[in-house]
Amino acid sequence: MPTQSSIRHFDLIAFDWDGTLFDSTKIIIRCIQEAVRDVGGTVPTAEAAGYVIGLGLRQALAHAAPDVSVEKYPVLSERYQHHYAAHVDDLSLFDGVLPMLASLKARGHLLAVATGKSRRGLDDALRRVEIKGVFDGSRTADETAGKPNPLMLHELMRELGVVASRTLMVGDTSHDLQMAVNAGCPSVGVSYGAHEPQAFAALKPLYVAHSARDLGTWLLANG
Repeated sequence: MPTQSSIRHFDLIAFDWDGTLFDSTKIIIRCIQEAVRDVGGTVPTAEAAGYVIGLGLRQALAHAAPDVSVEKYPVLSERYQHHYAAHVDDLSLFDGVLPMLASLKARGHLLAVATGKSRRGLDDALRRVEIKGVFDGSRTADETAGKPNPLMLHELMRELGVVASRTLMVGDTSHDLQMAVNAGCPSVGVSYGAHEPQAFAALKPLYVAHSARDLGTWLLANG
């Protein structure tokens, strides 16, 4: 990790989880496809399944499985969780995430997670990678509004006492960057997650990082 600047441009940096800090995108796509197959729906393409990553569960199901009835959503959710649990030990943080977070923390940034995961899912993931104490706050889609509604960012800013102009949202999907726009916050995108970076241009992120190490380099120089 390069030498960090002593200047702090943002007081709060909020990260998406899956596909931004946590290398889980391909497995999530596969689990969505298998869950839809289990309930007899039309299996979505990898692109369609990847698009819903970051959304709240109900939004995600409606997009990924439009021919599955609402009555089957509980079973669809259970089948997704079943497949995900079978792969959870295969998942890890992207290379470079831990030193990046440590360096940002040392410079005095407040760090948060704003994710479409459930509270239980995020807490389980944080325990597995043993970094729960790094974050000053977190919001999940099941305890507030899902992305791109800005409520989770608004709640984090209010809780941590930070204004929008001093808050940076980092994410791998257009849902993350649109949430930042809706909250009045600047954003940074990453190209190594669920969405192709071409979708980010209209949302005007300050930067698009091509690896977690690239992200860390930019944040330490510009964050």
